[in-house]
Amino acid sequence: VQLQASGGGLVQAGGSLALSCAVSGMPSRTSSINSMSWYRQAPGKGRELVATITSSGRTSYAESAKGRSTISGDNAKKTMSLKMNGLTLEDSAVYYCNVEFGGPTGWSLSSWGQGTQVTVSS
Repeated sequence: VQLQASGGGLVQAGGSLALSCAVSGMPSRTSSINSMSWYRQAPGKGRELVATITSSGRTSYAESAKGRSTISGDNAKKTMSLKMNGLTLEDSAVYYCNVEFGGPTGWSLSSWGQGTQVTVSS
């Protein structure tokens, strides 16, 4: 399984970002995607959950992202995206995509992308 994130870069404060993540492969033939998430990690800080979308389409957002972010995912295409507007310097971080896979016997597997840098400039 591989996750490839893209779309990071340098953005001016007040601007927006659009990140994408593509999943290649599955853990097994009987596995499925339970949820897709975006995390971020700023220098000197821990990894923070930004947004999640479940296989049923339910979304949830961190307080810092709520109201200005949209996560979407397509289980069939194995793609996900994150759009965020009104960026501030505090949004500068490496953004990681994450997928939780599951199987019929109840196992689960968490897979991570390599991260994409988002830098917000004043």
